[in-house]
Amino acid sequence: MSSPTWTPAALSSEARALEGRCWRLVEAQHRVSTLKLVDDLDEQAVLEELIEATKPVVPIECRKLHYLLATPFRYGSNYPTGSRFRRAGKSLGIYYAAEKVQTAVAEMAFYRLLFFSESPDTPWPSDAAEYTAFAASFKVARAVDLTLPPLSEDAETWTHPTDYTACQQLTDDAREAAMQAIRYRSVRDPQGGANLALLTCTIFAKAAPVERQTWRIRLGPTGVQAICEFPEKRIGFDRQSFAGDPRLKDMRWTRK
Repeated sequence: MSSPTWTPAALSSEARALEGRCWRLVEAQHRVSTLKLVDDLDEQAVLEELIEATKPVVPIECRKLHYLLATPFRYGSNYPTGSRFRRAGKSLGIYYAAEKVQTAVAEMAFYRLLFFSESPDTPWPSDAAEYTAFAASFKVARAVDLTLPPLSEDAETWTHPTDYTACQQLTDDAREAAMQAIRYRSVRDPQGGANLALLTCTIFAKAAPVERQTWRIRLGPTGVQAICEFPEKRIGFDRQSFAGDPRLKDMRWTRK
């Protein structure tokens, strides 16, 4: 696949402002998982401090933020594997998020299925897993929108399911053009919702999440079911929902 050529100057001419809320999901055990390793809360606090000391340092400009907002930027020193807009190795952090919580749920559902596709002998979980969806408020002065012309003319390249080469080059050029974010269509959401790749932690309008929801996601032989009790939402993904990704082509749906 040939890569489109977008120079920093060309991207700069397409800069636009963006603001609103964006959503991410994390496992609900992100804070209490260490409790089972200790006898009391004081010991847990010490253990959390020890774990924190082993992680890369939070960049100075991100230290005022809640850890859920700052975490994606602290791993800029060494990124083990590449992602759509971020190169592997020593690369700057990116905060991936979705404009709507439903899109964030779809992204999580896909990557949970991908794990099981790559681990065909792993049985399906017996229970639904609990996740926390949280919204962050952001305001961006300079963003590039891949869903609008003229950049949308290269949509096939930006949305390739596995080849991220062109997107990673775009990020390099966007950073050189002083862009703060990239808006793009979610490749995983069957409804085609929009995602954001936030390139800097300085664009958050609030230092902490502004809304939270609890989601339960169940994986099994028929697909994925996701439920939020408040506000009440239900989303289902069947076996064909993510059929466009070749990595799920040979999924073993029937397991013991």
